[in-house]
Amino acid sequence: MTAIQHRKPFTALLVGGILAASLTACGGDDGGKASDTAAGAATTAAATAPAAAPMADPAADRATAGQPFGTACAAVPKDGAGSFAGMAADPVATAASHNPLLSTLVAAVTKAGLVDTLNSAKDITVFAPTDDAFAKLPKKDLDAVLADKDKLTRILTYHVVPQRLSPTTLTGAHKTLEAHEVTATGSTPDFTVNGSAKVLCGNVQTANATVYIVDTVLMPAS
Repeated sequence: MTAIQHRKPFTALLVGGILAASLTACGGDDGGKASDTAAGAATTAAATAPAAAPMADPAADRATAGQPFGTACAAVPKDGAGSFAGMAADPVATAASHNPLLSTLVAAVTKAGLVDTLNSAKDITVFAPTDDAFAKLPKKDLDAVLADKDKLTRILTYHVVPQRLSPTTLTGAHKTLEAHEVTATGSTPDFTVNGSAKVLCGNVQTANATVYIVDTVLMPAS
């Protein structure tokens, strides 16, 4: 053998020894085990930690709180101009004209010449009698009212409060455009107006008004 060949085993042993010593110095018995244990614990904790609760969405909460309520709301179309979304895009007289529950009211408002007045008003509340509410009136009385524009105007404006009333502010006495007060009692979803008119579908939003559909025509004091 040559001198170079004799050196190879020695060189290999020397390199192997240096690597072994380096690994021992860097890891150490306790240090290596501690690092492995800490890493394992961190991985386990991350895997088993419960997912963070989703952040509350204030806009979604407000939308939920602002939904219409009441048994008659089921009769409102699910889509189109007469739906809740469609009505919200139109001023109140126009919105009412698309609602199948309010055709007699719309005819009365048109006859009294109040369409533009109601559509141009800002932030009002309307108590809207259903067709069945008008049907409770004796026909001769209803015909007489529809033929008397001044009286019809008084009755219709008595159903309008010049501010938006949410379900949380509805209870109490409120002055109307006719000048006399209406009084609401109860709480969501059971409200009564003037002691006899039941709210059938409340908190219906239009572009300029909050609407409470009621089962009785409200009559102002003489």
